Amino acid sequence: MIIVTTAGITPDALDRIIEHVESAGLRTHVSRGEQRTIVGCIGEEGRLSEHGLTQLEGVERVIPVLKPYKLASREFSVANTAIRLGDTSDTTIGGRNVVVMAGPCSVEGRDMLLDTARAVHAAGARVLRGGAFKPRSSPYAFQGMGEAGLELLAEARATTGMPIVTEVMDPRQVELVARYADVLQIGARNMQNFSLLSEVGKVQRPVLLKRGLSGTITELLMAAEYVLAQGNGDVMLCERGIRTYETATRNTMDVAAIPVLKRETHLPVLVDPSHAGGRAHLVTPLALAAVAAGADGLIVEVHPDPKNAMSDGEQSLEFSAFAAMMPQVRAVAEAVGRTCEWRSNATARATA
Repeated sequence: MIIVTTAGITPDALDRIIEHVESAGLRTHVSRGEQRTIVGCIGEEGRLSEHGLTQLEGVERVIPVLKPYKLASREFSVANTAIRLGDTSDTTIGGRNVVVMAGPCSVEGRDMLLDTARAVHAAGARVLRGGAFKPRSSPYAFQGMGEAGLELLAEARATTGMPIVTEVMDPRQVELVARYADVLQIGARNMQNFSLLSEVGKVQRPVLLKRGLSGTITELLMAAEYVLAQGNGDVMLCERGIRTYETATRNTMDVAAIPVLKRETHLPVLVDPSHAGGRAHLVTPLALAAVAAGADGLIVEVHPDPKNAMSDGEQSLEFSAFAAMMPQVRAVAEAVGRTCEWRSNATARATA
C-alpha cells in the first residue's frame, strides 16, 4: 500500500508515519513531490491497520497497490526515476534528454574498441556499450574476452570519458564486472534468472534489464522488482524485440510496450533497435520509432567492419551509418518535446 500525506506535512509527522510502519515490520520507500510526499509500505501489509494509519497526523489517504510489482509501479514514485551513469559523467537517463548508448556487440580487441569508442562519441553517443562476456546460442561461438575485455572497456572510458555498459551473465561474475562497469546489463536470456537479479540488486550500480524473448510486460516489471527489492533503485528497462511468428526480422519490436511501460512504471525505458530488427538497414527506422513513442534512450550496435564482426555483424552499423542516424534521432526527439544532446560537459575532452 501507499500512504499519501497532506500538503505541507512536517518532518516530525512524516517521521512518525515511517516509524509506525516500520515498527510493524515493513520497509518504507519515501517519494517526495512538489505538492505531496508518498510513503510506500513494503512487506506483509496485513500487519498494518488502514484505519490506524488514517488516524496519524499528516496522512491524507491510504491506497492499496494491487499490481504484483510494488516498487516498480507508477504509484510508488511521484516523479520519474532519473539515473546518473558513471561516477564522473554528467550523463543522466530518465529525464528530458534522450541518451544514446553505442558500441560493438563484443569487445574483439584494443584497436577496434578504441576506434569504435572515438567514432560513436564524436557522433553523439553518451555511453559506450560492449560485451566482455557473451551468451551465445552455440557453445562453439565466440564467448567474449572476459576480464581482458573489461580492462579494454575501462581504457576506452578513460580515453573518451563515456560511461560503459556491459553484460553480466552469472551471479559469480557480478563483483568482477561491477569493478569495471558503470552499468550492469542483464541480457534477454537472463531476464528471469532470479539469482542473478537479486545479486545485481545488492550492488550499487545502475542495471539495464532487457526484456526476455517471450517475456510479457508484467514479467519484465516483476524481474525489475527483484532488483529493486534488494535496495538498488537504479533500474532501466529495455525493449529489444520479442519472438513472434514473423521471420522477416530477427525479432518483433513491440513499440506499444514503450508507452505502456511509461504509464505503468517510473523507471526509464530504453530500446535496442539492433536486436529488434536484426538487420542494419532496419536500425535507424526502429530507433526513430522508439524515440517518437517516448523511449528515454537507445542502445545501438556499431562496428568498424560489420562483415567481419565476431558476433552480430549483420545488425551492426558502420561508423558512417551511425553518424548519419544521430541527427535524425535528435530531430525526432525535438519534435516530441525532448532533447538529444551530442555530448556531456564531462566528456567534451579531445578524443584523438
